Amino acid sequence: MERRPMPRGLVARATIAAALFALAVVPGWTFGDLAEQHTGRPVLDWLITCGWSGLAVTGYAPWSSYRRRDGWLGAVPLYGWYLAGVLSWRLALLPYRDWEPRPDEQWQARWLTGDLLGYWRADPAPRPVTGARRPTVARRTR
Repeated sequence: MERRPMPRGLVARATIAAALFALAVVPGWTFGDLAEQHTGRPVLDWLITCGWSGLAVTGYAPWSSYRRRDGWLGAVPLYGWYLAGVLSWRLALLPYRDWEPRPDEQWQARWLTGDLLGYWRADPAPRPVTGARRPTVARRTR
């Protein structure tokens, strides 16, 4: 009997999500504060902070059923931090998913059963081995 690994528990998932969120937000705050101290322009602080958040959302998005173009929404003040939190929470559970994949991801997603009922896996399914030649060129069999 094959033993499949179980999804992370709540404490482990929350710890990983907090670390991912900190990685998505804290460097932007730090660089923004340094830029404001150096130049004396608070607007530059906001631009750097929001830009870093947008980059983080752009990087996290494809792994958590968002589109890469949603990175622009990550640059919106406050909403970007919310979005970074949602994506961090989702990334903390991978390779399992507790959210339904987007319609364009359905072809590679599997609904799990048994002990993992309620979770999805989106690993690319192994493709069947096919002939190396096109069917019209391949040798016919009887």
